[in-house]
Amino acid sequence: MENFFKFKEHNTNTKTEITAGVTTFMTMAYIIFVNPDILSAAGMDFGAVMTATIIAAGVTTILMGLLTNYPFALASGMGLNAFFAFVVAAQYGWQAALGAVFISGVVFLILAVTGLVTHFDAAVPSSLKHAVAAGIGLFIAFIGLQNAGIIVGYEATQVTLGDLTAPGPLLSLIGLLIIAVLMARRVRGAILLGILLTTVVSFIMGIQPVPTGLGDIFGPPASLSPILFQFDLRATFAIPIFVIFSFVFVDVFDTMGTLLGTGARAGFLDDKGRLPKVNKAMLADAIGTMGGAMMGTSTVTTYIESTAGISEGGRTGFTSIVVGILFFLTLFLAPLAGLVPPEATAPALVIVGVLMMGSVVKVNFDDFTEALPAFLTIIFMPLAYSIADGIAFGFIAFPLVKVVSGRTDQVHWLLYFLAAISLLHFFGPI
Repeated sequence: MENFFKFKEHNTNTKTEITAGVTTFMTMAYIIFVNPDILSAAGMDFGAVMTATIIAAGVTTILMGLLTNYPFALASGMGLNAFFAFVVAAQYGWQAALGAVFISGVVFLILAVTGLVTHFDAAVPSSLKHAVAAGIGLFIAFIGLQNAGIIVGYEATQVTLGDLTAPGPLLSLIGLLIIAVLMARRVRGAILLGILLTTVVSFIMGIQPVPTGLGDIFGPPASLSPILFQFDLRATFAIPIFVIFSFVFVDVFDTMGTLLGTGARAGFLDDKGRLPKVNKAMLADAIGTMGGAMMGTSTVTTYIESTAGISEGGRTGFTSIVVGILFFLTLFLAPLAGLVPPEATAPALVIVGVLMMGSVVKVNFDDFTEALPAFLTIIFMPLAYSIADGIAFGFIAFPLVKVVSGRTDQVHWLLYFLAAISLLHFFGPI
């Protein structure tokens, strides 16, 4: 094992890799509870989605370790799962949405195998990439506040503050406080621990029934049959092409940014700032997305939480193997997931939104030609309730303001094509 993963070459050992794997798992295991909660809002079976989420994360993370020997972990991506459930599935059905995820995985696979993904990455300005991340952060935080009942609908102003004294919103506020304190104290696995502690509070408040035995916590995993191979490619053809493109776009740039960020933290980048074996890492991500869609879960992507394990010394794919194994062990926590109320997972969405909003500081707001496209991208995602619409506004605005300011040299030719596609998204057939 040490020879296969080259422990000595990477100045690590078995104990360090196991510790790193446990650390990474703890920081991202919240997805086990959050993803089923989000996708079940689209009418999908909660237990089946939990099983699919765990299997997709476990298999893909182990595949990443074996293919690349990098300590990266993968699971259903935050933001894209909300886009899947509350936008695409809400309008076209979850079977069609799964088909869109599968097609996006195929496109991602082609981009990875051919190496075109690096050219695509070079064409899109960094300000738009950071704006997309920040906009998704606002989008999922808004959804979290709605799920908590903290923000509710109101005829006069569209939205307003809910009744904070009601049990549901009050529990979510308590959960938000718990996670915030844990995050501020830099506790590993703060989001996961916060969800579990908030669930305990829900027992005290009488919102959820108190478990009476181990059978209420441990048990066999739920069957995949309600969602397995249920993606409907025929129904997917009714979805606008730009919506499917949005799945690809977010997955590609989220993965690329995560790989480069975590790779830099681990010291993997070469002299030119490139990550060796990046195409293999992208390949694992693409396979995970296609496999996840077939099993019944949203887009699988590389998690920035991998840096937690890297910070603990994880340097090889064995860290990923450990994460994958831990995911599989959680298959037997299906009854526990049923005890977690939506008000306990809602604060996690808000906290993840806070973390994703950090990308906004990398946008140069002193340059109006960078600021306007970024702002439109960010603001339209939550207000239009669509990641696709936010991306489209950004793609239209960026070349437009650059051209009128005489700075066409800062616009890659591909952006003109993407702007045209975005216009057709609003005013044409796609």
